[in-house]
Amino acid sequence: MKFDSAQALPLKGIRVIDYTHFLAGPYLSRCLAAMGAEVIKVERPQEGDAGRAHPYFIEGESGYFLQQNMGKKGLCINLKDPRGLALMQQLIDSADVFVENYRPGALTRLGLGYEELATRNPKLVYCSVSAYGHTGPDSHRAGFGLIAEAKSGIMQMIGTPGEAPPLLRIALGDMYTGIHGVASICAALLGRIGSGKGQHIDLALYDCLVSMHEYAVQCYTLSGGKEVPVQSGHDLPQSTLYGVFSASDGHVVIAAQVDDAWKRFARLVGDEAFAADARFHSSAGRNAHRLDILPVARAWVAAHSVVECLSALDAIDVPCAKVQRIDEVLADPQIIARGMVVEQAHPTLGTIRMPNLPFRFSGCDTSPAGVAPSLGQHNREIAAGAGYSAAEIDTLERDGVLYPPAARP
Repeated sequence: MKFDSAQALPLKGIRVIDYTHFLAGPYLSRCLAAMGAEVIKVERPQEGDAGRAHPYFIEGESGYFLQQNMGKKGLCINLKDPRGLALMQQLIDSADVFVENYRPGALTRLGLGYEELATRNPKLVYCSVSAYGHTGPDSHRAGFGLIAEAKSGIMQMIGTPGEAPPLLRIALGDMYTGIHGVASICAALLGRIGSGKGQHIDLALYDCLVSMHEYAVQCYTLSGGKEVPVQSGHDLPQSTLYGVFSASDGHVVIAAQVDDAWKRFARLVGDEAFAADARFHSSAGRNAHRLDILPVARAWVAAHSVVECLSALDAIDVPCAKVQRIDEVLADPQIIARGMVVEQAHPTLGTIRMPNLPFRFSGCDTSPAGVAPSLGQHNREIAAGAGYSAAEIDTLERDGVLYPPAARP
């Protein structure tokens, strides 16, 4: 995409204090940083963000942390020391957004709850991300994306009937909640223009995944509780033909569930009688007789290679794709053309390659501004920007309030 690099990024001038760890919060603030916000990543002494201890590791650096924290400034501070808490509160006073993903109540006890911070800074947009949210009987419980995936009903619907559901292997709950945080924060910032006030955004992983059901919830409620989606293996019983099929040398997905696509597909894989069978000419009919359709489709795919299947299906405009490994994804010309893998110059690791964010703006470039910060990398810069003198910063470093102490000559 061509863009006018002279146009300012949409969140330029917005200051974000990012007091999050692991994934949902860091991903959220990474998106804000890419859109131009100044994001100050606040970490605890010694260990830092728990994501720093998450693989994949290279020369002691966590790729997990590098991916979710690019473009941010790093502040490592001891909030248990009153001086550290005072510096943190001062930074939040100057901020537009505060993002946290601790268990509800934890930051209130520390003096960083919404009510206290909003009193100091009424324009603050305060975004909380947690497993269950700040209300309800489970609000006090800890949780991760895995917990939300299990409780949301999503996990129960995937996998082979009769077997334990598989792990999704991507952090669906965290990433989906994180991007909802981006949308909510941007909306709150826009609303603040008229009201002059910020507000508290309360996001729960569990809520976000329940909201993601595009079919299961309304299927159950509108049927009066009679329809409960269950595991269906490699296809969708309510959307025939739509699923995963095994070719002679790999797997393909085929989406021929729309009437016109189905007719083209039927002529390709079956004989004239199969293509002309009126039972299959409507979505309801195909669903009712899916057990007559699937063997024909599976046999055709199995008799061909992946390349042969894709070539034949592309020729009749039936949506399809190979089930790709991650190395194939990174080499995919479409992904390369879209810039979905970015290269960064890391000060110790050299050139590293990381997944890009998916949004594109016509008027500005949202490429990452820099690599993820080292622990406490910008301590002095941030403290000086808050009005601390060099001597005061030296004292904070010496006393471990700012951690780790900068190397002194």
